[in-house]
Amino acid sequence: MINQPYVPRKATAYFSEPLIIPLKVSKSESKVVSHRTVVTTEFFVLSDGVKKVYTEQDAIADCGLQQMMNPANASYMNLFINGILQPKINYLVSEGRLLLLTEDVPEKGCPIVLQMIQI
Repeated sequence: MINQPYVPRKATAYFSEPLIIPLKVSKSESKVVSHRTVVTTEFFVLSDGVKKVYTEQDAIADCGLQQMMNPANASYMNLFINGILQPKINYLVSEGRLLLLTEDVPEKGCPIVLQMIQI
């Protein structure tokens, strides 16, 4: 083999078939510690561009039954504004009420999703 200087080539990628990458998968092991019931509730609303307080009456009607669980009963809460997970300091939840603590409000039409999980 003759040592030739490296000459970069222009990258082109044209695939007529899917690229298959072999992966070595080891046997997974899992142990059941206990069986628990997990309850999740969601609240979906679209921002009106003005309000910082949303109640269950503001929920999007086409998304089925929605409610805000009493925060004392929730193990975890996640708030997503426009698909971005919000830090806890940005909101306050009480039963049936979501209060945004940010200085500004989400733009009109921006989706707000509150997910509550009880384990």
